[in-house]
Amino acid sequence: MKFSASILSASLALGSLGPAAAFVGVRPASMSALRPLGSTAEQQKVETSATTPSSAAAEPPAAPPAEGLNDASAATISPAFAAARDAAAAKLSASIPDPSLAKPLLHFLAEYFAALDAAAASGKKNPDGSDVDPSQAAAEFRQCLGFGMKYGLGVGSPEGKKFTFDDVRWRALRGEEDDGRYGDELKEVLGDDADVDFYATGCDFFRPAMDLEKSLVLGEDNVKKAMEQLAAGENVVFLANHQSEADPQVVSCLFEKLGEEAGELAASVTYVAGHKVTTDPLAVPFSMGRNLLCIHSKKHIDADPETKPAKSRQNMSAMNSMLAGLKEGGMAIWVAPSGGRDRRDVATGKIPVAPFDQKTVDMFRLMGNKSRTPTHFYPMSMVSYDLCPPPDFVEAGVGELRNVRFTPVGIRVCDEIPNVGGAEKRHLFSEKAEEECAEGYVELLRGMGMERYVP
Repeated sequence: MKFSASILSASLALGSLGPAAAFVGVRPASMSALRPLGSTAEQQKVETSATTPSSAAAEPPAAPPAEGLNDASAATISPAFAAARDAAAAKLSASIPDPSLAKPLLHFLAEYFAALDAAAASGKKNPDGSDVDPSQAAAEFRQCLGFGMKYGLGVGSPEGKKFTFDDVRWRALRGEEDDGRYGDELKEVLGDDADVDFYATGCDFFRPAMDLEKSLVLGEDNVKKAMEQLAAGENVVFLANHQSEADPQVVSCLFEKLGEEAGELAASVTYVAGHKVTTDPLAVPFSMGRNLLCIHSKKHIDADPETKPAKSRQNMSAMNSMLAGLKEGGMAIWVAPSGGRDRRDVATGKIPVAPFDQKTVDMFRLMGNKSRTPTHFYPMSMVSYDLCPPPDFVEAGVGELRNVRFTPVGIRVCDEIPNVGGAEKRHLFSEKAEEECAEGYVELLRGMGMERYVP
């Protein structure tokens, strides 16, 4: 299949999309003492603002005092969770193969234990009815870190090799049963983990940090309609805003609230993501459990002229693979046309939906039309900012101190936008999708008592 230059340009624009798996990037940092939680001001010291490239001396405006769940500096932790955290931190410090990884990993650990401590204090229960407790926090973090070491860094893996994603359209590893990919080579790579459901482990890691009792899912009728369309062999594309690196887990846990069938839909969704989700040590295990379509960003491609041709070919391969999936039918895709996560306005504390990129939306409409299989488009509003608050400014490189909060999350699946109209009206389709997403977002915020974030 041959693609025009305009399609290639649109495919490159897609690559700036935010990660579809959790915790992308680890910034090298010197060994530092464990802090219960880092303040917003401390995090900004390690950020590089992309908004002031011409002035190294320019300082970002001071953020207002954080409110409610996003006020990390005000967090406290119970003695039981603090003891478990400190024991886990001691083991972690002794086992980290590279001292430069200590600071971000210890920060991540402290955040996770504080989030689950808040969950326990609220009376949150696990799906089996058990309490959230320190041993669960320790076990979940230990498994997450162990997978990151093995598959992201190659520590303890056969021949010390990192896990590699051998296809631009990756299918989640759910255990070897009925999956023809689990041949001798993959079993050798996975070893004792051959029966691990990496999708479930990702959900299990983040589910305790979601206050599902106070979470909100709107648009259930539209979810049912989308499931009927998929069952009929048609395609569905969710055009979503992107707030958290755990957004795939948010989709899964909230769709599960709607019932088993909706939960199965969440597990089948293919997430469009940048290349970092398959190369960063902490992201790799989460990505292994997700259906992904990986695309290099234009910025990443242009950064290294020598590898640009190979990366461009990979992007073309990704487009071919997506088109093939759309032709087969029954494909569900989640994409963030904004190209990244929503960022709060540091002057006001508000969190607006980042603008949609029209070329990205155009490309998905074009692929749907070229597939000759009915393809349906649903804006999806997401509220997940407080779960893993991002830095206030886009960083020039990878790496940031990762944050985790116990918080409600929300999704609204908006009404389908008819895929009609020619090139002269394509901007109206993109504008409508963004408008619906933004309206649903405000509805969620008001319904969840988070009016402070309404832009």
